[in-house]
Amino acid sequence: MSRRLWSSYAPTMTHYTAIATSTGRDGRAYSSDGRLDVGLALQKELGGTGDGTNPEQLFAAGYAACFATSMQLVARRKHLDVTGLSVTAEVGLLPNGQGGFRLEVTLRTKLPENLPSEVADDLLEATHQVCPYSNATRGNIPVELRTDRS
Repeated sequence: MSRRLWSSYAPTMTHYTAIATSTGRDGRAYSSDGRLDVGLALQKELGGTGDGTNPEQLFAAGYAACFATSMQLVARRKHLDVTGLSVTAEVGLLPNGQGGFRLEVTLRTKLPENLPSEVADDLLEATHQVCPYSNATRGNIPVELRTDRS
């Protein structure tokens, strides 16, 4: 039996639900629509073969894509040209001191050189408030925001 916990937020309609299934780090992960189907392997650094992708890489790719798209949205609202922007997410896997693991993230955003530093910083912070991944991770894992100029 599944139980839904309601928050203090007003109920809204879900725009989209992604559904994926996995058999574990040494298995497969696939989406319900068949568009994603990847072999997974435990990282060499953790004693595995490293012959497939891993959950941290998938999380990094998702966060980078989501943050870039969110930044385009925020930039459009602010009438800023961020043509050529890119976001690189570095997802670290670390011991949590209790026998398990935790994540940490660094987001490196490449922005056009002609964007003034204070405007870039404001854009970065505003995007961090809009991005669903940032909202999901806030208060749960450390996320460092960095900008690079192209």
